[in-house]
Amino acid sequence: MRKSFGAKPLTYPQPVFIIASYDDNGVSDAMNAAWGGISDAAQVSLCLSSGHKTVKNILKRKAFTVSMADADHVTECDYVGIVSANDVSDKLEKAGFHTTKSELVDAPIIDELAMTLECRLLSYDEKTGLMLGEIVNVSADEKILSDDGKIDPAKLRPITFDPVNNAYLVLGEKVGNAFKDGAKLK
Repeated sequence: MRKSFGAKPLTYPQPVFIIASYDDNGVSDAMNAAWGGISDAAQVSLCLSSGHKTVKNILKRKAFTVSMADADHVTECDYVGIVSANDVSDKLEKAGFHTTKSELVDAPIIDELAMTLECRLLSYDEKTGLMLGEIVNVSADEKILSDDGKIDPAKLRPITFDPVNNAYLVLGEKVGNAFKDGAKLK
């Protein structure tokens, strides 16, 4: 038996992204967003309402970064999502985050978050809130790399948003091999 929940934005996992930008004065800002994902080989899509200061910054600067929220920074990542830069101009500082300017786009990289997509703005639809960004680079702190130089999810410990229970869950347990396990059924 199944229970119907109606038309709601419920999917698992919902990655927790920390979107960062610079304001007119070059001050770093960031927000928490869980509605987004990869929409093409080098493209990220996000659903962000136009009232966010971060969105206004991105529209002016034409660039942003997307960092993966992780288990080690749950409190800080949640904070930048519940406090608006429209009201608290130094919210990144209050969260304890530090930034470094991306060498490839006009946007900050949050030093404490180990994996970041560096993006150029492709488009934004104010009516739907759909923002598309071209992924120019993916940068990762060496502390989350495996011995063979790949990103290790067990070291990154990315979190996902649980929209039903308003919780964050850590990802990481390997349960299979993509593009291999299904071959057993051929």
